[in-house]
Amino acid sequence: MKRVWLEDIAKHEGKEIKLVGWVFNKRSSGKIKFLLVRDGSGVVQCILSKFDVSEEIFNKYQDVSIECSVEIIGVPRKEERSLSGYELDIKDFNVIGKSEEYPIGKKEHGVDFLLNNRHLWLRSTKQRAILKIRHEVIRAARDFFNNLGFINVDAPIFTPNACEGTTTLFEVDYFDNKAFLSQSGQLYNEAAVMAHGKVYCFGPVFRAEKSKTRRHLTEFWQIEPEIAYINIDENMQLQEDMTLFILKRVLENREQELKVLERDIDFLKAIKGPFPRVKYDDAVKILKDLGEEVEWGDDFGAPQETKLTEQYKTPIFLHRFPAKIKPFYMQRDPEDERLSLGVDMLAPEGYGEIIGGGQRMEDPIALREKIKEEGLSEDDFKWFLDLREYGTVPHGGFGLGIERCVAWITGTQHIRECIPFPRTIYRLEP
Repeated sequence: MKRVWLEDIAKHEGKEIKLVGWVFNKRSSGKIKFLLVRDGSGVVQCILSKFDVSEEIFNKYQDVSIECSVEIIGVPRKEERSLSGYELDIKDFNVIGKSEEYPIGKKEHGVDFLLNNRHLWLRSTKQRAILKIRHEVIRAARDFFNNLGFINVDAPIFTPNACEGTTTLFEVDYFDNKAFLSQSGQLYNEAAVMAHGKVYCFGPVFRAEKSKTRRHLTEFWQIEPEIAYINIDENMQLQEDMTLFILKRVLENREQELKVLERDIDFLKAIKGPFPRVKYDDAVKILKDLGEEVEWGDDFGAPQETKLTEQYKTPIFLHRFPAKIKPFYMQRDPEDERLSLGVDMLAPEGYGEIIGGGQRMEDPIALREKIKEEGLSEDDFKWFLDLREYGTVPHGGFGLGIERCVAWITGTQHIRECIPFPRTIYRLEP
């Protein structure tokens, strides 16, 4: 008999099926036993009745424990009170893999305990919901760019130079050379965009930041598009369109998971464009009026970003930052050389920056000067400078941090729960 996934159980109502999965919970009511079984695609309550099976089969219940794996033969029937809409009447079952004294119980556990047991914590209801929404975010982001004709050109993980500053690089031995783990695929996107016009890369990036905040990981995932002949306003519009596309897809396909997480779905449904565009200069004035101690030229931290986004019900764009607080390759504002054409998207409710990007410097002479100012080796960036020597064009892009986006959409307070196995300054296991 072929197995049936619980997500397809409705197609098999009244027919005998085989279900394989794990026991999520169990309870007994005398001559009727109840097993809550999950298979990764759903959860169903299975009924073991002494009146419907032999004593031998009924007594197998004694071998059942939380998170043991089981194979069940049974018949699904409609049950409106059930989350899945169905229950399964057991005809026979066997325990496949025992689970003695499963360490994660119903009681409250500390964060360190749960992270030390992350390989098991992933099985819990809320963690499964978060990772299913993460999957939906990634799938939607890819679909958004694929639908627009973008080409996926993945960037290398080992790189010879910095992209986001030399102080947050992970250095590794690379045979007889020195290499670094990638901080971003952007520099390589800039090469690919000159071949294809519009590209994106998707993968892990690494930042050796000694940050202990709820927004930071040392390893996280980004989807990074790059587009030729785009200006900063078009860039912001593309970010907005992508964000709304992702949000719509999650609401359409993962509303049940959002309910499990007790997320305010009405708040998410009310988010529409256009998102406010706030210049850095104006943001400084707003923050000062709100009592924040901030001066022009400061890079905003989490408290300032939170205070700023509290004034809005949607994500906002913060743009035209002081050039000195943005990466060396960022194009200067032609109307004010002190400013760069950089832009961050800040999520509401205090979730901070989820997208960073802007317009890239296109002039080879100006870029060469910036590389020297930063104390970087021009030889390391020869190939990057070549892009400005052979058919330079205005171009730009951005990077969406998957975990930050998931944290915002799910209402998860700490980013470490938005990636299967988090890496922070204090955690490298499991």
